[in-house]
Amino acid sequence: MQSRIPPFDELLGRCRSSAVHLEMRDSYGTNPRLESWKRGRRTNWGDRSSWWRPFHDAIADAVGRGVSVRRARVVSEPVSDYIRWEHYATEGNVIAGEEVRWLPRSRSTDLLLPGNDFWLFDGGLLRIHHFAGDGSLVEDEMRQEGALVRQCASAFEAVWQRAVPHEQYAI
Repeated sequence: MQSRIPPFDELLGRCRSSAVHLEMRDSYGTNPRLESWKRGRRTNWGDRSSWWRPFHDAIADAVGRGVSVRRARVVSEPVSDYIRWEHYATEGNVIAGEEVRWLPRSRSTDLLLPGNDFWLFDGGLLRIHHFAGDGSLVEDEMRQEGALVRQCASAFEAVWQRAVPHEQYAI
């Protein structure tokens, strides 16, 4: 039996130098913000109080402490509605201080990528996400084995080097 998985904000709060996130799914289920966006609601990015969430606080706090927070997404093209919304909503991540890049899946064929999305904290602690086929989160798993950490770090960096910065990736 696995021990308690610390909440994301706690893991990021302990972070000293870097946090990287690799995402490789074209959908992560649904949520009220996605459904609202599909109905035409758009965010007023100038009114931070209307969209800022605790997640953004955690990112901004980490970046303020000097932690580099990077996210790379491997996506199919043409993109799914979910990815179209995610690209739109990423503005909040960027405002909070996160760096985000996008890699079309067709440009990742020669990369060796793990089977699951993950966060890697300070190059040594993995929080691996296990998703169901419908995109809903099944469970998270914490791992620290050196070989696995190195493989995931290498995969992230390979994607990062090839990916397009958020502001240049047109949907």
